[in-house]
Amino acid sequence: MDKKLTLSLNESVINAAKRYAKSNNTSLSKLIESYLGSLTRNDKQEVEITPLVKSLSGIINLDEGFDEKDAYTDYLLEKYK
Repeated sequence: MDKKLTLSLNESVINAAKRYAKSNNTSLSKLIESYLGSLTRNDKQEVEITPLVKSLSGIINLDEGFDEKDAYTDYLLEKYK
């Protein structure tokens, strides 16, 4: 059973959404219903790991306590001196 819902949105967002819906041969209501349905769906799909990624997994051994963020920061500081 469909129910009516009132939303308050920025006018430019509404206009852009209407253009998008029209170009995809759907209504704005169906577009929003589909989007909200995808957000609230419980059956999250698992991402399949490709054989290449599996083969690369665990290839690098880092020292215990190695901080990737600090290393990346150091790299960027050196790069953009």
